[in-house]
Amino acid sequence: MKFDILVIGELNVDLILNDIESIPEIGKEKLARSMSLVMGSSSAILACNLASLGNKVGFIGKIGPDDFGRLILRNLELKKVDRSLIITTEEFATGATIVLNFAQDRAMVTYPGSMEHLTIADIPFEEFTHARHLHLSSYFLQKGIKQDLGKIFRKAKQNGLTTSLDIQWDPYEKWDFDYKDVLPFTDIFLPNEAEIRQLTGERDPEAALRKIKDYGKTIVIKCGEQGSYLWKGNDLIYQPAFINDSVVDAIGAGDSFNAGFIHQFLRGASPLQCLVFGNLMGAISTTAPGGTAAFTDYKSIMDTARNRFNYSGE
Repeated sequence: MKFDILVIGELNVDLILNDIESIPEIGKEKLARSMSLVMGSSSAILACNLASLGNKVGFIGKIGPDDFGRLILRNLELKKVDRSLIITTEEFATGATIVLNFAQDRAMVTYPGSMEHLTIADIPFEEFTHARHLHLSSYFLQKGIKQDLGKIFRKAKQNGLTTSLDIQWDPYEKWDFDYKDVLPFTDIFLPNEAEIRQLTGERDPEAALRKIKDYGKTIVIKCGEQGSYLWKGNDLIYQPAFINDSVVDAIGAGDSFNAGFIHQFLRGASPLQCLVFGNLMGAISTTAPGGTAAFTDYKSIMDTARNRFNYSGE
């Protein structure tokens, strides 16, 4: 099999500001004492961390012909993510996000650029026959493809792939995601607590799960330091988080959770094992900046898991 996982997603860089003296105010200048420019995007972080865990990952996306696009391609290559399906367009610049980090929370401003212009016509459906699993992240940022997500996932299922989806935050706050159309073709749905609240109108994670459970197969809610929930069939599982007392930043922690969960899912692990490993990868992500720095190869990841988080599994 050419790919364990195909990822359809947005590509952008992150300009990350840490150690900010106080929250920004209109008309005033504040100082940050730390800055880094890294490959961003939920989808790319997921793809890189899945590859670091030893999976064969291909990426379907769109970038511009610029320095940011070249930085992304270099980083994907270093992480051994297949870049052959990424389109470089002359029409649009590569997207960028400015990230303001405050402890374990953050504020972000994104220039979408080329990420909005990936369409269903750009999807190489013939590659679906060479993959086991299809994942899509950042549904609301991908305006060119969001209306066709149901068609794409149906095509994936027709080709025998399993599927996963993380819709992420809606910057327009309309939450126009037709879960009744898409979730029946989604094997793993991976929202966080804030997202599923907005999507369902329910404040409690368990109540939110119950509202959409009849449409999905496996539904996971990521709750950060509070752990995670999973609903499958008639079973509700809660798993506490692994605690990191010295968080560097939380960028990519949810995407790293997704990578851990999908990694175990593809190996036939139980729902609880998937949930535990997802929590573990999310915690490891917070030990280094930028979402992917904590993940180099499987051995070093598992060394961190054992030495820092007392994880005894594999």
